[in-house]
Amino acid sequence: MSGEKSSYRQIFKATSIFGGVQVFNILISVIRSKFIAVLLGPMGMGVAGLLSSTVTLLSSITSFGLGVSSIKDIAAAHENKNNEELLKISSILNKLVWYTGALGAIITLVLSPLLSKITFDNYQYTWSFILLSITLFLGQLTLGKDAVLQGTRQLKWLAYANMLSSFISLIITLPLYFLYGLDGIVPAIIVISCATLVITQFFYRKIKLTLPIISNEETWEKGKSMLKMGFFLSLSGLIFTGCAYILRIFITRLGSLDNVGFYNAGFGIINSYVGIIFTAMATDYYPRLAGAINNRVKYISVVNQQGNVALLILGPILTVFVVFINIAIVLLYSKEFLPINTMMQYSAIGVFFKAASWLLGFVVLAKGSTKLFFWCELVANLYITLLNCIGFYYWGLEGLGISFVVGYILYLLQMFYITQKFYGFYFESYFLRIFIIQLTIAGVALCCMKMISNTFLSYALGSILITITSIFSLYYVNKIINIKEFILKKRNR
Repeated sequence: MSGEKSSYRQIFKATSIFGGVQVFNILISVIRSKFIAVLLGPMGMGVAGLLSSTVTLLSSITSFGLGVSSIKDIAAAHENKNNEELLKISSILNKLVWYTGALGAIITLVLSPLLSKITFDNYQYTWSFILLSITLFLGQLTLGKDAVLQGTRQLKWLAYANMLSSFISLIITLPLYFLYGLDGIVPAIIVISCATLVITQFFYRKIKLTLPIISNEETWEKGKSMLKMGFFLSLSGLIFTGCAYILRIFITRLGSLDNVGFYNAGFGIINSYVGIIFTAMATDYYPRLAGAINNRVKYISVVNQQGNVALLILGPILTVFVVFINIAIVLLYSKEFLPINTMMQYSAIGVFFKAASWLLGFVVLAKGSTKLFFWCELVANLYITLLNCIGFYYWGLEGLGISFVVGYILYLLQMFYITQKFYGFYFESYFLRIFIIQLTIAGVALCCMKMISNTFLSYALGSILITITSIFSLYYVNKIINIKEFILKKRNR
């Protein structure tokens, strides 16, 4: 039981660390966006957004998903305390990121006139893309070092690197926007890439790895599995991007640009604020799972423990969203965006199913079943996109919320079938109990907000349900980690 408590404490510790990092990064992003808006105006924001998104797309294609695929092998070697294998994998990754980074930079250089034409409908930004080609190279080198930090579970250093990079990048780039206006955008993006690499390198060196010299033949032989897995991950990402694009076109054609704006705003809240929890947990969860994946009993325990923590954190947050979504929309946007309230309430319910399916997706990744993962994602993206189109066609924005719930119920069933059939996975009764209770409370809250016309009464009942789910979560958190004992240990240290 003490080992289980220790595992749960590690999960909560990692989640709190990277949850804080994500909140900090969002604040930095908000400040940066505010200054760009003030100093450069709408046009500056548009140029900066288009340049950044184009470079990000090129990076996702040419990086071969090494940031995820390499973690599996690094984490396994670290878990098994096989230092020789860890050094060899790190050395191979170090070579691969140089090759893929150079590939990304060369492709950007060669295609720079075409990228300018496609992105801006003119050739004025050709030199901008030529200069930004260096950021693909620098970004890939950073990615390799991040993967080693994450795979070896140096989470505190990884958190420090992320936060310090965001802060220093903000401090350095604001004067560039102030002094050079639109001409400062490209230098700012390059400076951010340089600063991030330097800071990540500083914390990476703390691991004190003496990497062996690996020949090109051995690099290719050992690195094929990483590149293969990463290639399919990149394809999966492109499929997701393509399906999202198709949906936005469908909404524009059937509805209007306002509807697309509402859709982006609504799911922007889910991805940015609720997504903090997923990002924070994934940083620790995937390396732990990859390290235990060959031990069926151990990996099933890892998945269920992570699921328990996810639901205990998400339960109160999602119920708050359901009850107070109108207030949240006004605070984050304005009253003009209130039409997305029902869509957001249904989406909050859908997140419970997304969380459970998210756990299982990582199982397939950790097993290294890249083709299976690709086909799972392809099929899921196709039927989720189809459901979204049907939902919007018949019920508008509300239909998008409903389709989100239905889509992730189907995705959960799909992933459970896959993991149960191929890897013998099952959800433990403890997880199912927490899942059903938290989902039921949020569902009752949704019914209260929809069926009770008296605003005061609906908020009062909703607040009671928030209190219930919060007490429930605190009770179970205390049960699995003993909060008082945990705090006392921290205080004594």
